[in-house]
Amino acid sequence: MLRRVLVAVLATFVLSGCNQAQSTQAIDRLKPCTGDDAPSDAYCGTLKVYENRATKQGRQIDLNIVVLPALRTDSQPDPLFFLAGGPGQGAAKLARLVREMFRRVQNDRDIVLVDQRGTGKSNPLNCDSEDDSLSAIMETPEQSLARLKTCMSKYDADLTQYTTTIAMDDLDDVRAFLGYDKVNVYGGSYGTRAALVYMRQHGDRIRTAILDGVAPTNMRLPLYFPRDTQRAFDLLVKDCETDAGCHTAYPDLGNRMKALMARLEKNPPTVKATHPRTGETGDVRIDARLLAGVVVTALYSPIASALVPAIINSAEHNDFQSMLALAALGETGGDPNMSIGMQLSVICAEDAPRNTPDELKKEADATLFGKYVMQIQTDACTFWPRGAVDASFYEPVKSPVATLVMSGEIDPVTPPMWGQQVADSLPNSKHVVIPGTGHTPGGTGCGQRIIKSFIDSGSINSIDTSCTAKVKRPPFFLTPAGPDPNRPPSPQASARQAPQ
Repeated sequence: MLRRVLVAVLATFVLSGCNQAQSTQAIDRLKPCTGDDAPSDAYCGTLKVYENRATKQGRQIDLNIVVLPALRTDSQPDPLFFLAGGPGQGAAKLARLVREMFRRVQNDRDIVLVDQRGTGKSNPLNCDSEDDSLSAIMETPEQSLARLKTCMSKYDADLTQYTTTIAMDDLDDVRAFLGYDKVNVYGGSYGTRAALVYMRQHGDRIRTAILDGVAPTNMRLPLYFPRDTQRAFDLLVKDCETDAGCHTAYPDLGNRMKALMARLEKNPPTVKATHPRTGETGDVRIDARLLAGVVVTALYSPIASALVPAIINSAEHNDFQSMLALAALGETGGDPNMSIGMQLSVICAEDAPRNTPDELKKEADATLFGKYVMQIQTDACTFWPRGAVDASFYEPVKSPVATLVMSGEIDPVTPPMWGQQVADSLPNSKHVVIPGTGHTPGGTGCGQRIIKSFIDSGSINSIDTSCTAKVKRPPFFLTPAGPDPNRPPSPQASARQAPQ
């Protein structure tokens, strides 16, 4: 996340020469990528580290590395390290998407993606269902937990060694291996927690940091997730009510959703449905848990959430086809990119021990979706091995590093309050809230421009955030084709002040 100063012609010449040497050193340690995941002009390689870094004995892990080289010959010496979310997402498989998101950054800097231990190709702790049928949609919590226990018994891994603290020491080994002195760090979602931990442990190696959709170390997943998702849904209902077209098409949306959830909880129907991707037709039992999962996932993306009122309307008439289509949105049929075993190793060690059953129940009962969101993870943590986490892990990170903190106003999982909490402990930080935007707003056009200007300058003092004034929630779908093209736009939540 950051910025620059020029001195004199001679100094510029010296810097340019050093930049080229540094970039060459990184590339010399890697080879051109040959797989389908990375762009053809990327460089790939591995770095071997001990699974148990404390003992430096036993099993070793090959950390998977992809570098997108800077496009300019006079590139800057400090690359951008991309830290993926989840927890459990592999960074390297996102190389093509990251290159598109940070194409402006790549003009001047290498972009480095490392599969965190337990993800991607770094001894992945995967646990994916191989069932691609309609019946998989109806997998019960008991079946999910049984599958997790089976996966756990088959891993070639010490599951206590996959925490964020250990992984960030891995990351610094990669930095040193590639020959970079200073780096810029981008973290999205869980990647912000990883970036904060790296900042605490290796802050002297960071030039700038971007925290996009902040999940701090003291977040205590999933304790506040029900509350945060409820907030996002309430904002959606409010925005629908203040939009003339949405209010007319879907009046009293909030109470209708409550009644629908209660009906599906008490008497879930079995309906004929078609798998939106495979075309398989069969009977599907639709319960409140399934609907809650689809709606909460949709809230992450303003474009997807624009469909939610129409989906609720159809579901009231036992038409769940559009709901299932939204559930399949983003599925490609290729390899999944979420290592659930690593996710549990992080959450069960870092979050679960700080939550009590009474706290979890109180938060869940007070919200519409609370009984259903992340319940599998909570139950799995009762038997998952837990790594050691020092008490200092939960203390606010304090660092002089120039840090751009970004939040989406309507984010259902990392709303602005978390970003502000972190920014308050970082004296050289700026918190930017983008209106009408969901999870990880750095991926929007406005967010990308802000990030680019910040990295170029390396300072929070000259960031141009004027583009945020033009951002608003996408219009709601009133017809299968989208919003009514004949209706002028109504004043919406985009006009309200984004919460700080």
